[in-house]
Amino acid sequence: MKKIISVLSAAVIIFMLCACNDIDTGRTKKNNTKTVDDILNEAAGDDKGASVALSGGIDFVADKLNKENCDIDLTSMNSTMVYSEVNNMMVNPDDYVGKTIKMRGQFSVFGGDKRNYYACIIADATACCSQGIEFISKKERKYPEEYPEIGNEITVVGEFETYFEGDRKYCQLKNALIS
Repeated sequence: MKKIISVLSAAVIIFMLCACNDIDTGRTKKNNTKTVDDILNEAAGDDKGASVALSGGIDFVADKLNKENCDIDLTSMNSTMVYSEVNNMMVNPDDYVGKTIKMRGQFSVFGGDKRNYYACIIADATACCSQGIEFISKKERKYPEEYPEIGNEITVVGEFETYFEGDRKYCQLKNALIS
């Protein structure tokens, strides 16, 4: 009797597991879940162009940023995804070389021996661990007249590249458009 109950119990459990399993029939099941690509494409379509006036009376045209084709649009991701993606850029920079990146963060300037370094700084969800990416403007500009004030929110689009200073490797967005 115990044997029969054990076999029946096992059969019921197997039947329940099979009933809950979605058997792959070789067809792609269509569902309403949006992929990252879907969200990025929607966000790109929702951008609205506007001219943004920054300090010094210089207008940077945001419309150009919205029409720019981006491989990675950090502006449409949540803060955890942005932080993760930027961290991955720092850890595996060669995977991103040549890709067009769009990001939003705070403008910052770091003075160097030979030049200033301009960056877009992104805080994580808790605002404790900021990371940023240096950028080089597509158009030659004078600092501070033709740049936003330090701490202002900016959007930057540029081509990711790496470069060396001495024996250290750095990342930057070249040919950057700023709004």
